[in-house]
Amino acid sequence: MIYVSTGGYKDISFIDAIQILSKENINAFELSGGLYNKTTLEDLISLSSNYSLALHNYFPPAKDPFVFNLGTLNESIASKSIEHAKIAIEHASIIKSGYYSFHAGYLIDPMVDELGNKISKRFINDRNQSKSIFIERVNKLSEFAKSKNVKLMIENNVLSSKNFQEFQENPLLMVDSKETNEIINSTDENVGLLIDVAHLKVSANTLNFSAEDYLEEFRDSVCAYHLSDNDGLEDTNNILLDSSWFWNHINTSLNYYSLELYNLEPAAMKQQLELAEKKIY
Repeated sequence: MIYVSTGGYKDISFIDAIQILSKENINAFELSGGLYNKTTLEDLISLSSNYSLALHNYFPPAKDPFVFNLGTLNESIASKSIEHAKIAIEHASIIKSGYYSFHAGYLIDPMVDELGNKISKRFINDRNQSKSIFIERVNKLSEFAKSKNVKLMIENNVLSSKNFQEFQENPLLMVDSKETNEIINSTDENVGLLIDVAHLKVSANTLNFSAEDYLEEFRDSVCAYHLSDNDGLEDTNNILLDSSWFWNHINTSLNYYSLELYNLEPAAMKQQLELAEKKIY
């Protein structure tokens, strides 16, 4: 299944995003972000009869926005994040989606408007402590998800050079292959790896490791991919090309791929979907 992400439609509801894209006969969507909608579950149930849907990270959007972070040491943010994940898992179960994916945790607590931008320097929590509590929370959520027939997937984080320079260290979990291995191997069998190739390209450039080697290392164990491209400096959700760097290094036998492409007209999105279908299948 190749989904099209609604993540690029931040200023409208997921219903409106689906209506726009479905005009090009796109019928599989990864729901991510967007505006708060008080009838989300009812709308999901209605839409699921006509479309394939998967839930990702900060979906459904909260009425009062916050930064979802399962690695936080802040009890208020932790409580909101765990509750959000449980709601997403419940929704995925009700519409028989089968998946809920989310970003690996942060060692800091960014503000809502800092996501995707430069994050101002602040206190960084102890890596081992944050990692341990992240793994503990994920495993507890996995027990809940298994009872709902929902698989969890953790997405690698993106470390831009500007944030690395600001902090003079890596304030995020699961950016390189060593920590990806450590976290995935410490979670149960119902938790898989989602590789965002665009996140990987930026992080590899920042930390000077091989993005291709990372993809090859997890080629046989990865469960899903997010696909987009960029200049290696920032995660800009640019279009895919026939010559994009990752095609020869990804597993083409999976059930889950998502196009995370922003600022495209529906017809252009359809062309991107057709390119991905050609390269993967």
